[in-house]
Amino acid sequence: MAITTTPQAAAGGSFLLTNAAPDGVFTPEDLTEEQQEIARTTAEFAEKSILPRVPEIEAKNFQVTRDLLLEAGKLGLLAVDIPEQYGGLALDKVTSALIADRIAVSASFSVSISAHTGIGTLPVIWYGTPEQKEKYLPRLATGEWVAAYALSEASSGSDAMNIRAQARLAPDGTQYILNGEKMWITNAGFADLFIVFVKIVGDNGHPPQFSAFLIERGTPGLAIGAEEHKLGIRGSSTCPLVLSDCTIPAGNLLGEAGKGHHIAFNILNVGRYKLGAAALGGARTTLRTAVRYANQRMAFGKPISSFGLVQEKLAGMAADIFAGEALVYRVVGAIDAALSTLPADAPAAEVQKRIEEHAVECSIVKVWCSEMLERAVDRSVQIHGGYGYVEEYPAERAYRDARINRIFEGTNEINRLIITGFLLKRAMQGRLPLLPAIGKIMDEVMAGTSSSSAPPAELSRPLAAEKVLLASAKKIGLFCAGAASQKYPTNLQDQQEIMGALADILIEILVMESALLRAEKASGSGPANLHAALAQLAAARSFRIVQNSAERILGAIAEGDMLRTQMAIYRRLSKHDPINAVALGRTVAEAVIAAERYPL
Repeated sequence: MAITTTPQAAAGGSFLLTNAAPDGVFTPEDLTEEQQEIARTTAEFAEKSILPRVPEIEAKNFQVTRDLLLEAGKLGLLAVDIPEQYGGLALDKVTSALIADRIAVSASFSVSISAHTGIGTLPVIWYGTPEQKEKYLPRLATGEWVAAYALSEASSGSDAMNIRAQARLAPDGTQYILNGEKMWITNAGFADLFIVFVKIVGDNGHPPQFSAFLIERGTPGLAIGAEEHKLGIRGSSTCPLVLSDCTIPAGNLLGEAGKGHHIAFNILNVGRYKLGAAALGGARTTLRTAVRYANQRMAFGKPISSFGLVQEKLAGMAADIFAGEALVYRVVGAIDAALSTLPADAPAAEVQKRIEEHAVECSIVKVWCSEMLERAVDRSVQIHGGYGYVEEYPAERAYRDARINRIFEGTNEINRLIITGFLLKRAMQGRLPLLPAIGKIMDEVMAGTSSSSAPPAELSRPLAAEKVLLASAKKIGLFCAGAASQKYPTNLQDQQEIMGALADILIEILVMESALLRAEKASGSGPANLHAALAQLAAARSFRIVQNSAERILGAIAEGDMLRTQMAIYRRLSKHDPINAVALGRTVAEAVIAAERYPL
């Protein structure tokens, strides 16, 4: 199979079919001076203003959260996505992701600010009328008003189109009357503006119209329920909304009647990559907490950070963060590149179309980063030992807080189905040449001509062995997709376990490639050996998951001679020599321990 090299990494899953060049992807090393300054400002605000008030935040003192949002507003941290004419800064998406990343020292506050600036504000930016934008965006930009997004209901979480809340147009056409209940609404306890999704119904025989409305706090018929007592993110506000003949002006319809699903789903793409960025920041904070404790905690006469199995955990966390940074900023950088060719006054629909082109990658960011954070907080608790299990130490809170990220912004199960399903859909539409690539690799492997090995001279180059692994992973992914499609030619989408395993292969391919490209790009400056060690550890982990997922798929779709044939092909594609992960881990851990934080 010939894999081409492109100057700019494309979207929509084409990473499986092409080899991106290092200068074709955005990495953290490419941040401009302005972006770096905003990152430093955000980190300083988080360290000096948020961290000291975490106990008050966790005690649900929402006035503290409101005060901090106002302070963030004065720094411009709430206005990045808002147009300048409405008091915003209109900056790029990388800057928006940087803020979500660097502010994540408190998961509870991170959730509050992300809900406000992302899913709470973007619907007004993209779908609001000029009058709605003029009324609300300046207040949202400063933090004077806080926004909330109300989509979920008790019977419709992932199945968002199945909502029951309804709206009826009054006979005179000037008002809508809303009834229903919304559940698990972030910021509900103190929000001033709610984006509420309902179905417009009538007596004219037309089907219900899935739509969105703007509802202000204090509107008659809108009631805020009691605060939920949650496993984690206890300092964020989560309440139900009750709509009981809630009457609002007809002008509060957001966007077009019957087009609310466009709002809901387009906003989620942004929400997913911002959640990934926030999880990345949470992992960075967790590593700092863990290594500082490990340096201070003495056992057998020396700090536990000197023990190999503790170092292994610290190195694993650092490698995950390195790969997560490469993944997040590659994807968001690609979105910025796609948006950069649009004129400043481009319609919102075109902006959303460019972002939606990256929906697969946004889901990958969300899934991988949320699960990466889960690994980080688990390792931190283990490093803390018994102290990690008590509330006095931050490891315990971080462990609880991390769990929600696999549910937020579409569960990871739903996102895995999106990843594989979107690629299959694009292939069937002819928008992605996946089917020809699968056909070619199937012909090659069945003929015994496909190989991912490189000449010995090539393997002496930096990261050459990892690049061979990456090529192998791509071929394994195509082979498994082809074998699964042959087994289930018309109903593969119904085989969720296989779809999920295929998604895991795709996820790890993008992660592996992003980490290697970042290390290769950084080879000319900075601690290149550390970049390479981090990338090698990340690539080895990703390839193990590719192998496990491939074996799960092949074991599910074949048996007997067919299974033995397919496994022989798979073993030829996956053949490789293991790296010295122990030595690499010690190199990385040494840098982490010396810096007492993530070392890059």
